[in-house]
Amino acid sequence: MMLEQVVLLAAVTVLGLLEQAYFCLKVIQARRKHSVSPPATSGPPAFERIFRAQANSSEYFPIFVFSLWLAGVFFSQALAVLFGLLYLYGRYLYFHGYAESAQGRLEPLYFSAKMLWVLIALAGLGVICTLTQAYLGLDLLHSFSHVLGLTEHS
Repeated sequence: MMLEQVVLLAAVTVLGLLEQAYFCLKVIQARRKHSVSPPATSGPPAFERIFRAQANSSEYFPIFVFSLWLAGVFFSQALAVLFGLLYLYGRYLYFHGYAESAQGRLEPLYFSAKMLWVLIALAGLGVICTLTQAYLGLDLLHSFSHVLGLTEHS
């Protein structure tokens, strides 16, 4: 695969890294505002919500990056980028919703989880289709496309 073919995946990854850095800066600001010195992780509820939003986002970030790249390389870069951007947008809304109230995190949490599951599904499907084509000579993606009426019979 050539660099031009993965540059959009790389751009979404960098955007995700910048988002993670932004969340970390928000925790630093909250520590200063609420006088919570490291290594303490508890304090006023406003601090704890921001801290948990950042920690939760960091916990899911490796899953996001791996599923983004696997979906992009083995299934479709365009779809991976689309759902990756939607996931990052959902995480942004999640962070700010959680910063306001525990209830405010729920809708964006459900949205971003759906986007992540789509990426995981695309990654899994892409890897399975690649394996079946490489080792069994079956082009499942072409077969699926034909069944769905997306391609002409060949």
